[in-house]
Order: sequence, then structure tokens, then C-alpha cells
Amino acid sequence: MLLNHTIWLAFACLLAFNSCANNTRDTGNYSKQFKPIFDTVTSYNGEKSQPHRAIEYLDSAYKTVSRPYVSDRFRFYAFHFLYNLKALHDPKKAMPYADTMQAVAAESVTPDQHIALASEADFATGDAYSDMVKYDQAYRYFYKGYSIGKNAIDDAILAEYTYRMGMIMFKQGHFKEAANYFKISHRQSYAYTDDFRAFYQRQELLDNIGESYKNSGDIDSSRLYLNKALIYINENSTRFAERANLLEVARGVVYGNQGDLAMLVHDYPQASELLKKSIAINLKPGNDNRDAELTEIKLARLYLSTNKPAELYELLKSLRLQLDIINNDDAETSWNGLMSTYYLQRKDYQNSLFYLKNYSALKDSALKRTSSLKRTDVNQQQANFDKENQIENLKGHNKLQLVYICLAVLFSVMAVIIIFLVFRNLKRSKRDIVAIKKLNDQIQLQKNELENTLEEVNRGSREKDRILRAVAHDLRNPLGGIASLSAAMVDDAQDEEQTDLINLIKETSYNSLELINEILEAANTANVSFNKEWVEINSLISNSVDLLRFKAAEKDQDIMLSLLDTPTELLINREKIWRVISNLISNAIKFSPRGAVIYVIVNQKHQGVEICVKDYGIGIPDKLQQQVFNMFTEAKRPGTDGERSFGLGLSICRQIVEKHSGRIWLKSDLNNGSSFYVYLPAEVA
Repeated sequence: MLLNHTIWLAFACLLAFNSCANNTRDTGNYSKQFKPIFDTVTSYNGEKSQPHRAIEYLDSAYKTVSRPYVSDRFRFYAFHFLYNLKALHDPKKAMPYADTMQAVAAESVTPDQHIALASEADFATGDAYSDMVKYDQAYRYFYKGYSIGKNAIDDAILAEYTYRMGMIMFKQGHFKEAANYFKISHRQSYAYTDDFRAFYQRQELLDNIGESYKNSGDIDSSRLYLNKALIYINENSTRFAERANLLEVARGVVYGNQGDLAMLVHDYPQASELLKKSIAINLKPGNDNRDAELTEIKLARLYLSTNKPAELYELLKSLRLQLDIINNDDAETSWNGLMSTYYLQRKDYQNSLFYLKNYSALKDSALKRTSSLKRTDVNQQQANFDKENQIENLKGHNKLQLVYICLAVLFSVMAVIIIFLVFRNLKRSKRDIVAIKKLNDQIQLQKNELENTLEEVNRGSREKDRILRAVAHDLRNPLGGIASLSAAMVDDAQDEEQTDLINLIKETSYNSLELINEILEAANTANVSFNKEWVEINSLISNSVDLLRFKAAEKDQDIMLSLLDTPTELLINREKIWRVISNLISNAIKFSPRGAVIYVIVNQKHQGVEICVKDYGIGIPDKLQQQVFNMFTEAKRPGTDGERSFGLGLSICRQIVEKHSGRIWLKSDLNNGSSFYVYLPAEVA
């Protein structure tokens, strides 16, 4: 008997595309919402063998997919097709789902996706027609699916097609062609994931090849492939020990076919032994009882051929009880024929005629069921489909040519319009060029005027700086003299009032002198380029801190210093950077209360050095923080002991830092202190 997929395997084999589609480039392209649904439904249909639960879960879960992809929709209808065809055994109800699969495949996003989905839809339609015993339509769709996908989809899917084609060829009586298809399918099946399903189908294909050769009369080839099937099953028995029962069923089928082959060569003892082994296996509850019934028919024919009427009658009587429980049309027909022959040999013509009539009626019914198959000429089907395909290709070619013609006409019209626009715009361009030239002349004139104005501004600025330096320089000497004289007069003062007045003169002189020095520093910093040298930054900052510790001690303050772990040199102007550090520390002393701690922290940052001076003094209000680096800023305030501030120090610091390609900024909270940061990049001489 030809082994057709067992019931439990039919689910996996019908939609082999469910597992194989993931091997293609597009059909596995499910949305994130649908992917877990696909996995769960596949599990229910496969290892859990709960198709009803699978379809209930699918209908419920699919409603949660907000925007399903083409692959999501296609697989939804494919699962419904599988359920109706194999779980409900209703190919007519399954057919609309196959039609919908065809429609969804037409909406594919890419050519590869269309090929994969359209091929699967054709195979599904062919399966539905095959179950309705409409083999001509079934073959048509199988061949169509193969023609579309043979150069685009992998062997894992094509193996299913060639298997089905082999089945049609076998049922049509073209046994050599069937053997060839089964061989191709066996070779292609090695593209499957190497699991039990793949193993089971490969051993079945070997058995089918042997059966095909047996029916074509090639006894030696039949014996070879049946032996191969049995060896293959035994080689994998340890690997699939948990499926030992199914392996035993497969052995039983092969034994039955080998027994039938032994009968053809008249090796009746061997035939009897093999047929009985097959029956003993597949007659067990849960095994392939239908195969056992057909094998019992073979054994009955053996008893008939070897003239064993008693054994024949007992076997047919036992088989009758089985057929009353498990319907098997082929076995039922043969049973009536054998009973008629048995009574004919016993010259019981009345019973023989009774069973002969039953046999004839059943045979006629079977012939009607298979008449469409026998009428189907597969080769003619292929030729017709190829011609239809050529016609469709020609239609498509004609449509494409029409599209090209329309595009050519459209491009011609567009070319005429473009030429017209070019000539019209050329005239406009000439006028525009004249207008642009006039505008350019005006712009050039304005540019020259602006350059002259800028040069005058620069000259005025330089003159202002020269006068400022001259005035500051001329004022510094007399103010220095006044400061020195007032200091000397303090000792000669006669009374307290006179001493206070002289001290006021001295303080005012010193403040004015400090202001003049600040102005000179600001003017020189803005216009003079710095001479730079390699300076070890830890040493420079330590020196600055040490000199200012005395000033901090006057307010009982302490300076905490944190330097770099390793000595680091920067290309800087030593005097100017020393001025920046000293100014920041002096400000921290000035604006911190007595007894406060001031932190000076040096860190390596971004291939440069970051210096932070942090205090916990009076802080700077948010509205003044953007102004503190401006010259003569309004943000100046007296220190915690009334120290004077001129508003020039931070402006000078910013000029110095920026001339070193660095950056200075602050973070401050009112009444919670300030942190000033200086970043100096590592420059190369």
C-alpha cells in the first residue's frame, strides 16, 4: 500500500510553509504583534495536536493586532484553511480561505514576497481540490505554484509540491513518473529542519518509490527502495525512541509492501511471514488499522493463490468485524470480491452471486469517484498551463509596451514644455542679470563704505586705548606719590580727626592706583599677543595658592588644594594664567565669610586641564551671573569685610583665557557660594 501522510503529520505537512516560510526572505516578515500569535498557533497545531484550541486562540488574539502586515493577514487565512481542510475535513469550506490567500498574496509589498505567498496559495488551492477528488484542477494549481516559485523558493517547499505530483501520478497509474517525482521530493526534503517530521516524510518517500517501482514491474528497484526505507527507519530508531510507536507503524507498512512484492515473485512463505508481521503491528489499537485491513486483503489473496480455503474464510470473517468498526472502501470492495470467489470455489453460487453483486456495485462507485483522475492527462495539463502562461506573459508584455508608449508621449510633451520654458526663462534671465549687476554694484559700494567706517572705528579704538594708557600712566605717578606722602603723614598727625582724614586720603589713593593698574592691564590684555612657554600647571597653581594663603589668613580662612596626580605641562603665558588663578582665589577670599574654607581643584578633562575655585560665600544672583565677565560691569559688589570691587578682574580673566583658546564659566547659588571653572586645552607648540 502507498503510504500517504499519517493523520497526526498531515497538519505539519499541509502547511509546511508555516515552518519553511521562515526560510524564505519575506513570508516570515510578521509584525511584532503577530509573531507570538504565529508561534502559539503553530505549537497548538504541532506538538500539542490541539487544532480546535489553535483556531480559537487565533481568532481571539488576531483582534489585538492593530495594523497587520500582509504576511500577518495571509497567515491568518492560511491557518483557517488548514483547520477546515484537516481538522474538520471540509475542503469546500476550506476553499474560500484559499481564494482569500490568493487575494492577499496579490497585495504583496515586494516581488519575492509575492512569489512565496502566491506559490503557497496555489498549493493550498490544489490541496483543497485534491481532497474533493478533483485531480485535474488540483494538478493545475500544483503545477502553477511550482512554475511561479521554482526559481525563487527553496527546496523545503518544493519537496511538498513534488510529493503531491507523485501522488497524482501514482493514482493515475503513471508509476514510473510517480517514482521519479518521489525521488526528487526525497532529495529536496533534506532542506527541511532535521527533525522527526523530516525523517518521517523521507522514510515514507522511500517506501513510495518502492511501491511505484513494484506497480511498474521493476521488481529489483522496488526491493532496493523498500529495503532502504526499512534500513533508514532502523538507523533512526534510537534517535527518535520517544516516537517508537510511529516507527513501528512505518515498519509495518514497509513489511506489508515487501510481502506484496514477495507474492509477485511467488515467494509465498516469505510473503506470508511479512504480511503477518505487518498485520500484527498495524492492527493494534491506535496504529494504522486501515493499512492493516488492506494488508489482510493481500494475505487473503495469498491464501486464495495457495489454496488454503479454511485460513481464507477465517481471515475474511475476522476482517468483516474490523470493517464494521473502521470503514475502508478499498478493503470493503476487495473483501466482497474475495468472498464471492471463496463461495464460487465451494460451488455455493447463491452466496457467490450475492457478494459478486456487492463487489460490482462498490467497484462501479469507486470507478466513478476516480473517473476524473483517470481522465486527467498530466502532461497535457502542463502543456496547456505553459501555453496559458505564455499568453499571460504576452499580455503583460503588450501592457508593458503600451505603458512605454504612453511614457514616451508624456516625455515628449514634457520636453516641448521644457524647451518653451527654457527659451522664456532665458529672456527673463538676461533682464535679471542686468538687475543683479546693478544690485552687486550697490552692494560693493556699501561694502567699501562699511570697510572704511570699520577702519575709522578701529583707528578710534586704538587712539582711545593710547589716550587711556597715557592718562593712566600719567596719573599713576602722582597718585603713587600722594599715597606715599599720606602714609608718611599718618605718623605726624596731631589728633584722631587728622589721622582719619589722612588715612582716607591714603585709602583713596591706593584704590585709585589699583583702578589705574586694572585699566592698564585690561588695555594691554586686549591688544597685546602673549608669549607662551611650557609651564608645569601643578607648580604654577601651588605658587599662586601659597602667596594668597597670607591674605586668606587675615580673615581666618583656609585654602584646600587638590592637584593632578602626575605633573602636566601646558603651553601658556605663565604671568597671565597666574593672574587668572590669583584673581579667582582673591575673589573667593573677598566674598567668603571669616573662617570659611576655599577649595582649589585641578582635574584632567578632554585632553586639557580644568581648574575649579570653589567657595561657600555670598554667591551671585541669577540675574547678575551673565554680567560678571563684562568690563565695568554693574554686577560688582563689596566683599564680606567691605573690600572694594572695580568690576574689571573677571573681564580681564576672560580675555586671558580666551587668548589661550580656553573657556571660563561659573556655577553659583545666592548665599551658597560660587564655583568658577577655567578650562585650558593642551596645545602643541
